[in-house]
Amino acid sequence: MIGGLFIYNHKGEVLISRVYRDDIGRNAVDAFRVNVIHARQQVRSPVTNIWLAAVTKQNVNAAMVFEFLYKMCDVMAAYFGKISEENIKNNFVLIYELLDEILDFGYPQNSETGALKTFITQQGIKSQTKEEQSQITSQVTGQIGWRREGIKYRRNELFLDVLESVNLLMSPQGQVLSAHVSGRVVMKSYLSGMPECKFGMNDKIVIEKQGKGTADETSKSGKQSIAIDDCTFHQCARLSKFDSERSISFIPPDGEFELMRYRTTKDIILPFRVIPLVREVGRTKLEVKVVIKSNFKPSLLAQKIEVRIPTPLNTSGVQVICMKGKAKYKASENAIVWKIKRMAGMKESQISAEIELLPTNDKKKWARPPISMNFEVPFAPSGLKVRYLKVFEPKLNYSDHDVIKWVRYIGRSGIYETRC
Repeated sequence: MIGGLFIYNHKGEVLISRVYRDDIGRNAVDAFRVNVIHARQQVRSPVTNIWLAAVTKQNVNAAMVFEFLYKMCDVMAAYFGKISEENIKNNFVLIYELLDEILDFGYPQNSETGALKTFITQQGIKSQTKEEQSQITSQVTGQIGWRREGIKYRRNELFLDVLESVNLLMSPQGQVLSAHVSGRVVMKSYLSGMPECKFGMNDKIVIEKQGKGTADETSKSGKQSIAIDDCTFHQCARLSKFDSERSISFIPPDGEFELMRYRTTKDIILPFRVIPLVREVGRTKLEVKVVIKSNFKPSLLAQKIEVRIPTPLNTSGVQVICMKGKAKYKASENAIVWKIKRMAGMKESQISAEIELLPTNDKKKWARPPISMNFEVPFAPSGLKVRYLKVFEPKLNYSDHDVIKWVRYIGRSGIYETRC
C-alpha cells in the first residue's frame, strides 16, 4: 500500500514527511521535487501552492490513492480551514496525529471527519470520560461513523437538491446522435438526534411494481417514470432495501452531503432545440441564421442562456441582428456569443449574422464546428421526481410533520451541441 506521504510547499520544501514502510527511502522526497515540482513543464498542483505526494513501490490502485489524497485534503480543511503553507506549519502536530490515525502501515483506515473530531481536536487528544470513550468505541467499530450522537437543532430542516447536467449532440437535421443526463442528489441535513430518512423517486421499476403492469399501462395511468442506467450512493444508504423495495433508507450525515449519483439515457427532456442554417455566398461571405426553441412548460423560465456560434478563422467582420438578448462577435474566440437572460417555455427566438471573410489560398473547406449552448432550467431533464421524503426519529419526540423540507430541481447544460 502507501509507503510514505509527503507535503511540499510551492518551492519544493518538505513541510510534512511521514514514512510508513521501510522500502521507501529519503531519496523519494528528492525524486518528486526534481521530476514534478522543478520540471521544465509547468505542472499546477490541485491544492493552492501545496503538493501532496503519496509514495509506494507496490502496484497499487492509483485511483484509490488519489481518492485518499483528496479525502486527506477534506479532513485538513475541516480542521483548520484553508490548506496553506502557514496553516500546515501551525498545525503540523495535528497533521501528524491525523496521519497516524487515518493510515495504519500504509493502509487507509477511518477518514470520516465526524468520527475523527470526536477524539482528535486542534489541541490534541483530550482525556475522555467513560461516556465519551464508549461513544468513540461505537463510532470506530459501529456502522454509523459518518454521524455523531447528541446533535440538536432548534428547528429541524432538510434540503434536497436534484442537480442534473444534460449532454447532447444533434445533427443539423434535428436527429439526436447522442444524449445522456448525469445527475446528483445533494442534501443538507439539519436534524436533531439520529433520524432515519426514506427517499423515494419515480424510478421505472418502482412504478411498475406498484401498478403491477407494463410500462404501457403505466404511461396510460399518467404516472411518468424514468429508467436509471446506473447509480452510486453515499455510504449511509442501505442498499439492501434499495434492491428489494427500490426506496433509499439512510441515516444522514450532519450538514451537506451527496446522497447519490445517477445516469440516464432514455426519454430525456431536451430543454432547447437549436435549428442552424448556414449559407455560403461566394468565397468571401457567409450568411448564418440560428433559431432556438424552448421545449418545456410555458410557466417555467430558463436562465443564463448562452449560444456560441463558431466563425471561420479568416473572418474580417460580422454584422449581427437578434430578436432577443445581446449578441457580440468575439474575434479572440472565433465565435458569435449570443446571451439571453431569461426565456419562457414553448417560445422561440432567432439570430441572423452576415460574416465577411478575407480571401485565402487555403483550399480546405471550413470544418464547421458545432454550435454550443449553455443554460439553466428549473426542472430535471431526466424527468426524475421526488415521490416522498420522510423522516423518523422515535427517541426525540418529533415526527415527519415537524420537519421543514425543501426540494429543488436544477438542470444545467453539459456539452450541449448541434452540428451546423
